[in-house]
Amino acid sequence: MAETLEVFGDETVALVEAFQRAKGLPITGEVDEVTWTRLIEAGWRLGQRLLFLTRPYLRGDDVAELQVRLAQLGFNPGRIDGIFGPLLEDALCEFQRNCGLEVNGTLTRRTLLELTRVTPSTSTPHLVNEARDTAGFLEDASGPIVLCGASPLRLLLEESLRSQRPVVSLTDASSIGVSSYANEHQAAFVLSFEQIDPYEGFRLNYWASYRSHSRRGEMLASALASALSKSRVASRVEIAGMALPILRETKMTTLHIEHGPRDPEELRAITEALTSVLVEVFHR
Repeated sequence: MAETLEVFGDETVALVEAFQRAKGLPITGEVDEVTWTRLIEAGWRLGQRLLFLTRPYLRGDDVAELQVRLAQLGFNPGRIDGIFGPLLEDALCEFQRNCGLEVNGTLTRRTLLELTRVTPSTSTPHLVNEARDTAGFLEDASGPIVLCGASPLRLLLEESLRSQRPVVSLTDASSIGVSSYANEHQAAFVLSFEQIDPYEGFRLNYWASYRSHSRRGEMLASALASALSKSRVASRVEIAGMALPILRETKMTTLHIEHGPRDPEELRAITEALTSVLVEVFHR
């Protein structure tokens, strides 16, 4: 019997790239840790397992589908991120209460049948969490601005913003460390910076995945992109909806900003442009 060789060839690379594109991940064609985790999560379909609040939180495409269905019905599960957290438990309990079901915060077979029966069949659903996002009815944004990442812009922006609002600058650039701090302290928003060599432009990434996106993140990214373009120090400015770990794990408006090396004069001009927009956001 001939031996079957498993080859990671061009066709496999193309499939991985297509998956990464669909999930809002960097398109590398390589199965890194984040891509592998999302591949596992993508294997779950709604109804294949019980869904309830656990530690650590359950994650998967089935969780995202539950979030979407509840949001379509007007029950706010928070951000559509595929993570079963406290807000989703509250939304599920409220749905069960409204349907006269046992209120246990668990997606049981009976709850799923009722959810399937009443979920709208429209192909363009209106999600209550996105409506609240647009209207500004989100989490309490009373905490500090959180800055993170290995970039000189982080330190310059920290100094520039301190007179306007409390700022916390974290040297830990890991998504887990930053998100844990930001979520615990109810940060106003999070700006994550990454300097990429070589790269001439600016790329501003906001949360987008699972047929949903952060409208406030998109608006903030657009405002910052406009300011950078007017400053004439950014040759190319891009805005993209992504599902990077730092954007997924934080519960407030978060941007991940990628840029190339800049000289001190350019960095000061960029900091001034970013500060002008952020100060305007504070005082709205």
